Amino acid sequence: MTRNNRKNKRRNNDRRNADRRYSRETAENTIPYFDYSLLAVFICLVCFGLVMLYSTSAYSSLKLTAQSTSFYYLKRQLLCCLFGFAVIYVICKFIDYHAYIKWTKLLYWISMGLMGLVRSPIGIGAKGAKRWLPAPIVGQFQPAEVTKIAIILFIPVVICTLEGQVNKRKGFVQIMVYGGASAAGVLFLTDNLSTAIIVMGISVGLYFIAHRKTKIFFKVGGVFLVVILIVVKILGMVLTTSGNFRMRRVLAWLDPEKYSSSGGYQVMQALYAIGSGGFFGKGLGNSAQKTIIPEVQNDMILSIICEELGIFGALLVLVLFGLLLYRLFFIAQNAPDLYGSLVVAGIFIHIALQVFLNVAVVTNLIPTTGITLPFISYGGSAILFLSVEIGIALSVSKQIKIKQ
Repeated sequence: MTRNNRKNKRRNNDRRNADRRYSRETAENTIPYFDYSLLAVFICLVCFGLVMLYSTSAYSSLKLTAQSTSFYYLKRQLLCCLFGFAVIYVICKFIDYHAYIKWTKLLYWISMGLMGLVRSPIGIGAKGAKRWLPAPIVGQFQPAEVTKIAIILFIPVVICTLEGQVNKRKGFVQIMVYGGASAAGVLFLTDNLSTAIIVMGISVGLYFIAHRKTKIFFKVGGVFLVVILIVVKILGMVLTTSGNFRMRRVLAWLDPEKYSSSGGYQVMQALYAIGSGGFFGKGLGNSAQKTIIPEVQNDMILSIICEELGIFGALLVLVLFGLLLYRLFFIAQNAPDLYGSLVVAGIFIHIALQVFLNVAVVTNLIPTTGITLPFISYGGSAILFLSVEIGIALSVSKQIKIKQ
């Protein structure tokens, strides 16, 4: 062995020993992390939602059948919540979030296939909409919920694969095609515009986070908002009635009192509930409007919170959501890699969008959409899929290392 070879071998051994010492010292100077704060806020929201669901739905449960009890909705929601907690435990305990990477594209196409099944004979319709498929435990579920998770997991993989191409036309086209195809599937296969907006919003939000330049997004967003406002204003001046239910919702939003007997009835009653609650409300269980607002346990549950607990109760709910989003933001900032950071960012965007849309609908800032309030509104499949998202976020937090 020549002198140079011996030197190279010695140098390589020294480098390996230095790397081992560095790894050992790093491990000794860091402690494992788990975001118990996120878990605690999640539990608080779920428990608060169960209390408000019982208070809101006890009256309507008695009207279902002679065999139904005031616990009808509560029992179904509680069962799904318990199953959701079990799902969170399994995801946190046994699944490394990097394992999703090789399955995300398959999940994406499975979600598209499930939405296609809605149009088949096994699809379930209710109240003029066909959006559900049969499922064990929850009875039925919306494939659009699977699509949300598929987009949250798949778009970050696309961004990581593109690397430097994200800021170029190729990256924009690829991300928008995947996101737009999912949104179009939700809209045309399940006839769900509000969820399609959320799916597209998640895709655009993740692209915004990954992109280096942000000014262009604000410019395009501003122009889009102005165009929407102009179109809505023109429709309000030209149309007095329409055969399209979405157009009727827009007309009812523009003048809820005029259309209070048809499309504006639900919003008007919700506004009465908010106004009659005052600051501290009438007291838990003392709502009068819950007896007349259609499907109040779903997208209008916030109005009953305002009536029974007042503005104080609504602010408490918004504070809890703020804490939840703050913990998701913290995990996304400190995730060990780009994929984990983008996945948690996608969960953040989804929950933030859904909360904003629900509050805006209840207060009549935007037309009625049918978007529920996360963790609080009634919906077994919704709470299950939201639990999956929280479990994924917690599994990312588990791999964060904190310096001692």
